[in-house]
Amino acid sequence: MEVLLSSAYLPPVEWFTKLTMGQQVWVEQWDHYVKQTYRNRCIIDSPNGPLALTVPVEKPAEGMKCLMKDIRISHHGKWKHQHWQALEASYFNSPFFEYYADDFRKVYEREWMFMMDMNEALVHLCCQLAEVDVNLCRTMSYETHPRLTDCRDSIHPKRPWTDDPLFRPAPYYQVFSHKHGFLPNLSFVDLLFNMGPEALLVLHQSVRTERKTTKNN
Repeated sequence: MEVLLSSAYLPPVEWFTKLTMGQQVWVEQWDHYVKQTYRNRCIIDSPNGPLALTVPVEKPAEGMKCLMKDIRISHHGKWKHQHWQALEASYFNSPFFEYYADDFRKVYEREWMFMMDMNEALVHLCCQLAEVDVNLCRTMSYETHPRLTDCRDSIHPKRPWTDDPLFRPAPYYQVFSHKHGFLPNLSFVDLLFNMGPEALLVLHQSVRTERKTTKNN
């Protein structure tokens, strides 16, 4: 199966389950950038509950649309420092943060120009650390081919994950579960920092296989 996804910043667990389902995974780079999506936003578990981290991007000219591949990261403010501080505050006491922190810190210390490049680097790092074996490529043009399983618009912060018939998040240990229970479908780094090498197992457990049912005559 071939899967088609939108680019995403530290994507949620649902996004990563699609990587385990596809023999070939394509990331769309020719779609128009849309605000308030996972393209430049992730959600982590903080001491005060779910926390959205948003990467500021340079706005296209008034009335103009911009392709995702051309979206540039804004270098105003201290967003990288703020995001890293938020990750440290949320996951410093998680079982595996100390093992992976240096790898992620290097990404945040680098100067990125395009949003897609940073997103891609973070996804590849997550796959490497969790040993997710995937053939991940960018689209060569805007994909309309029906043979692809199109998940570009279905994985969205404002769209409930319960709408996805192939995703049922398996519960796992979370640092602050004693305060606000299990929070499903957070950024994959929540799963990685809490479960380490077992993150891949949780991904597989979170994929629901469609089964056809037949009625007896």
